[in-house]
Amino acid sequence: MAKQKWYAYSVNGKKGIVDNWPECQEIVAGANGAKYKGFESKDSAEAWLNAGADYKIKNIAVEDGIYFDAGTGSGEGVEIQLADKNGKSFLRENLGRNVTNNYGELTACKKALELALKNGEKRIFGDSKLVIEYWSKGHIKYEVGEETVNLAQEVKILRQKFETLGGKIIRISGGGNPADLGFHKG
Repeated sequence: MAKQKWYAYSVNGKKGIVDNWPECQEIVAGANGAKYKGFESKDSAEAWLNAGADYKIKNIAVEDGIYFDAGTGSGEGVEIQLADKNGKSFLRENLGRNVTNNYGELTACKKALELALKNGEKRIFGDSKLVIEYWSKGHIKYEVGEETVNLAQEVKILRQKFETLGGKIIRISGGGNPADLGFHKG
């Protein structure tokens, strides 16, 4: 069964959200300056409209926190980004060509934990199942290399401190991650 999608639109001063593409298409077809976009949740669609229906906002979330991601599609190596729920970047950094995307995700998680601990933030969001459910908890195979294993141990210690202070790391979909670098999208 297909996931429910929501479509936000802004056209001629009128804004709204519908639950199917044909209805949205009928509203925006032929209208000058029409803006529209599909979302995985109605809350995200509403948040995009409230943020000005700006196409520069790739993804928008409804929960406060620090969002992290890594990507490799720019041609410049692995990049990481931390952002708020509206996609405003706290940090964007290039790690170079000699690391994997998973190492980038782990590095981004570490930097998100450091920022959260510094600022008293209680929620961190990312889309990497491997990093959130395994590596940041210290569950890592030594075959990935000493540098990655050592980084995972650092992240595990930071995560334990963060969670002791009431923090949570939450896995979200890439499509709902405002820090998403968007390299894997068409």
